[in-house]
Amino acid sequence: MSLFEIAFYVVAICIIVFSVMAVTTSSILRSATYLLFVLLSTGGVYAILGYTFLSAVQLMVYAGGIIVLYVFSILLTRSSGTMKYRVGKGKMTSVLITTIVGMALVMFILTTNNFAHNIIPQGIELPVKQIGHALIGTEKYQFVLPFEVLSVLLLASMIGSIMIARRKR
Repeated sequence: MSLFEIAFYVVAICIIVFSVMAVTTSSILRSATYLLFVLLSTGGVYAILGYTFLSAVQLMVYAGGIIVLYVFSILLTRSSGTMKYRVGKGKMTSVLITTIVGMALVMFILTTNNFAHNIIPQGIELPVKQIGHALIGTEKYQFVLPFEVLSVLLLASMIGSIMIARRKR
């Protein structure tokens, strides 16, 4: 086992542990902190794989910008910072079944399709100019439309969460 594999497994365990902690804690600020650790660990995975540009973007954009927006949206709601919702056994069972089915579907797709090896050149870091053209292009396998859709989705979810939190009771 090489040092890179050990580092990958450590970072992967951090991602799993902090992801579970982010969704199971009752404090909103702790959840944001755990999400920050998940995003930092994801940047670590990119760094381990040798994608330094993607790692830097992950750290600056997601771990920086989105967490700041998330914390500001929490602080702007003037909530107590705790979530006191009881989840019934029926809902928990449906969540577990959905999670297991989703994991099985992802594993099936990953094992039957060899798409990742065909698209990503292994061991070669792409030049920044090529990454930039892929991000702002509108052709096939270029990402300006998904990026814009994701930004609208994040904005709508933030506005929705603020409206739900500020609702008069």
